[in-house]
Amino acid sequence: MTLPIYVQGAWFLGAALFIVGLKGMSSPASARKGIVIAGYGMLVAIAATFLIPGLQNIALMALALALGGSAAWISGQKVKMTDMPQMVAIYNGMGGGAAAAIAAIEFAKGDAHSLATTVLAVIGALIGAVSFTGSCVAWAKLQGVLKKAYRLPAQNAVNIVLALIAIALGGAMVAMAPAQPALIFGFFAVALLLGLIVTLPIGGADMPVVISLFNAFTGLAVGFEGYVLGNPALIIAGIVVGAAGTLLTQLMAKAMNRPISNILFTPMVASGPGEAISGSMKELSALDAAAMMRYASKVIIVPGYGMAVAHAQHKVWEMTSMLEEAGVEVKFAIHPVAGRMPGHMNVLLAEAGVPYDKIFDLEEINGEFGQADVALVIGANDVVNPTARTDKASPIYGMPILDADKAQNVIVIKRGKGTGYSGVENALFYTDNCRMLYGDAQPMAGEIIQHLKAMG
Repeated sequence: MTLPIYVQGAWFLGAALFIVGLKGMSSPASARKGIVIAGYGMLVAIAATFLIPGLQNIALMALALALGGSAAWISGQKVKMTDMPQMVAIYNGMGGGAAAAIAAIEFAKGDAHSLATTVLAVIGALIGAVSFTGSCVAWAKLQGVLKKAYRLPAQNAVNIVLALIAIALGGAMVAMAPAQPALIFGFFAVALLLGLIVTLPIGGADMPVVISLFNAFTGLAVGFEGYVLGNPALIIAGIVVGAAGTLLTQLMAKAMNRPISNILFTPMVASGPGEAISGSMKELSALDAAAMMRYASKVIIVPGYGMAVAHAQHKVWEMTSMLEEAGVEVKFAIHPVAGRMPGHMNVLLAEAGVPYDKIFDLEEINGEFGQADVALVIGANDVVNPTARTDKASPIYGMPILDADKAQNVIVIKRGKGTGYSGVENALFYTDNCRMLYGDAQPMAGEIIQHLKAMG
């Protein structure tokens, strides 16, 4: 059916707004505006869909939009910043599931499609189903529902066998189109199981990359199914999201010095006993920490997930403002995989009012640690572990890190003596220039603020 020009034009307008919105999200200064523009694009695309002549099930579509929109609005208002990664994961999974469901309906209807369209429908269904169950597992891990990784015997062999079975069933669906219900059911069952089995063994340290990868999968699945439906808005938006997700996944994998195949198929475990760590952890008080920073010339703050959990970003910014009033130069250093998703630390700091020009990426700030009097590490672990430079047996060997250990003094605010996501002991904590301030980041920052006030 040839769609009216006004429907096609509205869809292209919606797709253009998606692209403009995505461009705006490339900078913290314009990210909010970009999200709003992309939201308008979605409204235009949805409104145009309701204008298609002969459209059926309009009441059910309106009900679904009302239920889904209400749930998203309420959950979006209530979600904590620390829980944002799992929300991204589950919403991403819903997108992949929706793409797979579209394909399932098309297969069940048995309508005649061209060979190319059928092939794209099968590919979109496969990666959409994998993204759905994989993203659900990612959500469960980040939410604490699944507290450990589960690895099957001969895990990689199982992954390969399931993938080959899914591909074979998909090929049969193309060859035998229209496919029988049993074949369709078997294909989706294996595809959903594949996403589950592939993701279960992956640990928390690699989860940000996995979320980004599944985001790319969802985008591609939506784009392919948009081609099946003849919907240019879905095609353009899906491919743009798929491309952006792929690039982000590659950048994050590079930041961890771990190939994507290694993240998916190799658990993060040490390959040997590792280098022995000499020395001991040395504590200091909040008063000593305040004095060291108050009388420093330059302080570099390295925030991590511990700061997010403690909701300490506002206290940290208050402390930073007091140090700057005393003439101390303060900068923030952000590792690409700090937190549980890309940009997590940047968003937290922006929420607290930290100016963008005080926040620096790893490449921009690493050369300045040698001139810093104090590096204040707040809840970060693996991203400042010097073992990554020296210990070839370490699972994080070769990962670019923030050179906090090169500062004259290092203060680490940490809840306890545990390791980071990778499970690797941090050699930084045992160096002669490092001191530990144990406790949640928010009350510790509060104590430092009180001492700074007393110092005048």
